[in-house]
Amino acid sequence: MKLLLKPLHLVYMIYAAIVFLVIMFLIIPPIFLASFLGRIKGGNIIFYFLRFWSHTWFPAVGIRVKRIYKHDRKDKTPYLYVVNHRSYLDAALAVQVMRLPFRPLGKIEMKRIPAFGYIYRQAVVMVDRSDAKARARSVREMISVIKHGVSILIFPEGTTNETEAPLQPFHNGAFRIAIETQTPIQPVLYLDNGKRLHAKGFNLTPGRCRVVYLPPVPVAGLTMDDLPALKKQVFDIMERELKATV
Repeated sequence: MKLLLKPLHLVYMIYAAIVFLVIMFLIIPPIFLASFLGRIKGGNIIFYFLRFWSHTWFPAVGIRVKRIYKHDRKDKTPYLYVVNHRSYLDAALAVQVMRLPFRPLGKIEMKRIPAFGYIYRQAVVMVDRSDAKARARSVREMISVIKHGVSILIFPEGTTNETEAPLQPFHNGAFRIAIETQTPIQPVLYLDNGKRLHAKGFNLTPGRCRVVYLPPVPVAGLTMDDLPALKKQVFDIMERELKATV
């Protein structure tokens, strides 16, 4: 049976890649035009095209997205979203399920990918973790974005979690920015992306992808002295929910 399924899965993978690229190339021209409208206005428009791409590609490859709200879904407050990171699918799912406008923090290396790299440069706040000055510029850019009413999305683990643990230790960056800008944190969980496309290899499978929106964590009045406690609080909330639902 496995021998019979392997050729079918290969065909599915080729199909998924072709659909991915076709939609991507269709939205590149309007994204290119939108990029001339500035970092905020143009960036917001770009995300509507990315949302179209995500809404088209996921059902086309048999992936069903389910949203689970554990807070007031009508709340329009700009948040600093912190999300667990299990798969390369996480970024593709984010543009579909996170409330607009928002910007993710992304690795600078991704901008080198042909075609996708151009869109990536226009849509994310890039960070070069090997360069302290570049990291500082990224923080300043995120603070500026938040002041314009745009939410920020950060994977606080810093990289994809390839372990059996629900979460890897969090970095300080997300919590430092939340305190500096007094922006409330909303934890969000992607429960099934690691099963659909594992971080260790490109092995896409159809199925469900659940997204859980947890209650926001307020930061009003907190200072940098509170950062370790805030980071632990958010980690514990997300870890507890992951253990209860996965």
